[in-house]
Amino acid sequence: MLDIVQTIIGFFTKGGLFMWPLLACSIVSVTTMILRGLALREKHVMPLVIQSEIERLVPGASAERLARIVGHDTSSLARITRVALQHLRAPRSVTVEVVQSRARHELVRLKKVMIVLAVIIGIAPLIGLIGAVSGLVHVFSHLGLSSGASDTRQIALGIAEALNATVFGLSIAVPTLIGFSYFSRKVEAMSVEMETLVVELLNKCYYGRSSREFLPAKTSPAAPVPIPTPVA
Repeated sequence: MLDIVQTIIGFFTKGGLFMWPLLACSIVSVTTMILRGLALREKHVMPLVIQSEIERLVPGASAERLARIVGHDTSSLARITRVALQHLRAPRSVTVEVVQSRARHELVRLKKVMIVLAVIIGIAPLIGLIGAVSGLVHVFSHLGLSSGASDTRQIALGIAEALNATVFGLSIAVPTLIGFSYFSRKVEAMSVEMETLVVELLNKCYYGRSSREFLPAKTSPAAPVPIPTPVA
């Protein structure tokens, strides 16, 4: 175990100055993925009690119980459902538009931290490459200062050390890419499920309701004024 720790420390110290920003990227990446994993749990985004109540609701029945459930819930599904219930007096097209706007907002909320992972995926390999190039410049700047086999050995060791930053950068980018892809797919799947539930809710709430009840009352046309017949 001690040998492994010493090997890791040696690998890090031989990588040069650019190993430190890479270490910071790795810490940020791991922390972000842990926080996203906790935040994107289904019970925090789509509580089972709200899903069950939407599925239990009878078409055309009152949604008062559902309104009480989502009244103090802070999940994404609860916020979208609350907006839908608040606009049930409006025409269905207006309600759908408001719900879609809120759903887009919730999607942005779910993805807002994932931009950090996307940035790390892009910059970690580049920082590693810069570290490798910097190491090679350092190696070749000392080329010819020594002679014989010693010179060749120093070049080989220097190149190996210069590539440490590249290896470290790629080892950060690959797991981060896996986490980013996983969380992106998970958010998309949850978005589809929430959309399905809200559409089902609207279908049940607007069941049997005529569109005429939302139209403004039309004034009856004025009675035609009789035209007097001229007397012969």
